[in-house]
Amino acid sequence: MPTLSDKLKSLGVKVGARDLPPPKPKHAHSIENVVPGRTHATELGDAFIVETTYPPEYRHGNAALQITASLQTIAEWAREERIAHCAPNGFVFLDTETTGLAGGTGTFAFLVGIGRYDGDTFRLTQFFLRDPIEEPAMLAALTALLQPLDALVTFNGKAFDVPLLNARYITNRSDTPFARVPHLDLLPLARRLWRERLESRALKSLETHILGAERTDEDIPGFLIPQMYFDYLRTGDARPLKRVLYHNAMDVVAMAALLSHVAQLLSDPVEFAAEHGLDLVSIGKLFEDLGRLDDAARIYARGLELDLPEESFRQTTQRLAVVHRRRGEMSAALKLWRDAAGNRQIYAHVELAKYYEHRTRDYAQAAQWTRAALVIVRESSADARREWLGALEHRLKRLEARQKK
Repeated sequence: MPTLSDKLKSLGVKVGARDLPPPKPKHAHSIENVVPGRTHATELGDAFIVETTYPPEYRHGNAALQITASLQTIAEWAREERIAHCAPNGFVFLDTETTGLAGGTGTFAFLVGIGRYDGDTFRLTQFFLRDPIEEPAMLAALTALLQPLDALVTFNGKAFDVPLLNARYITNRSDTPFARVPHLDLLPLARRLWRERLESRALKSLETHILGAERTDEDIPGFLIPQMYFDYLRTGDARPLKRVLYHNAMDVVAMAALLSHVAQLLSDPVEFAAEHGLDLVSIGKLFEDLGRLDDAARIYARGLELDLPEESFRQTTQRLAVVHRRRGEMSAALKLWRDAAGNRQIYAHVELAKYYEHRTRDYAQAAQWTRAALVIVRESSADARREWLGALEHRLKRLEARQKK
């Protein structure tokens, strides 16, 4: 009776590995031959990782990577108190390089860089997807090496990196490691601190203008990166991807340096940001919004001592006077309003009129400041007249009626 092997042979099916074609050889410039990485075994297969350490003396521009200042103000701003109490080795800095910027189910991360403190050094681990079929192994390796994860730090990661990775974990039927983890996104904070002074608050711009760091010619514009990965999948030549790994590494390192810098900046802004008045004004606004009025008053006052554009000087004076009023420092507020009124600032006349009407019941003084404001308004632009004229005329009518009683 013929065996199964005989039947298969009769059908032209070859049995055994002897006649199979040899496996396709790896490209001479595969990723393993281009960068000093290693494979990391997981139960779902091997993942390829590249590790770099930065010694304690390393500085990214003018900033150290180690966090030496309090994170309390940052935690208050982020409304996440756990950040203030997180040990350094519990922080993870994360950045991804992806197959596109639009997101969606067809977009995946082919390179994930994570940085964390290891004693006095900073350790960068980059997970590279040699082939999309290795994604489950890469995600498993990422989960394992993320532990402990007490706080996550990204740059625009709340809007892009983390949602993308979460989607990939779901697609691969795995649990995301980012659930319920405090997440500090540095992009909104950077916008808050430097929107007045810098045209761009992109990470590379902050590196240059805030950290004083310059990348080498090895860097690559981010918009070119997806196509470079597709070219690698087509050709197997990983040499151009060295620039992508450099770009990713610098993004992660820059985040650590930026957090270190901002922690110092917000711990002692008057001393640490004394060079730039606009920076101090932005920090003052942040402290004012947090309700830390004594700090805000001190920071605004220092900012007014430095060079400020005329409009910013006017607005800061106005804010400082309001802070003084909220602190009960009326004499300081009155001085600022009188100085501003001397420079024909309408709002200052109005604040003085309010003070004399409601605080001291000196209706004659209140009416005097209101009439002075009306003179300025009637000589001003149509926009100013629309904004102020009706309210001032109504106020004057009320004050004159009160004086007759």
